[in-house]
Amino acid sequence: MDRLQFEVPVRIAPAPGLPVEEIYSVEQALDVLHDWPKKRQGKVYEAAFNACFGATVDVVKTEDACRAFMAFCRVSGLLARDMMVTAKRGGEARGLRI
Repeated sequence: MDRLQFEVPVRIAPAPGLPVEEIYSVEQALDVLHDWPKKRQGKVYEAAFNACFGATVDVVKTEDACRAFMAFCRVSGLLARDMMVTAKRGGEARGLRI
């Protein structure tokens, strides 16, 4: 397995009506981040970009880059519905943990 490959692909829905895309690696995540509109880039975007870039130069773990990218996708509305985590009573998470 490539060191920059995510254990579980991040599924994104780029726009309503478009098919869901699966992001398998740091490189693909950086492509998505690179294409993100400048006027919509904020702190969560910067954190995701820095984490993904850091993973390419071995200063950030790939798992941490994936988490940062997933957080960006969730906050920006890109994360596919089937990747969403729902909380059960008592604060336990169910499904994929972000």
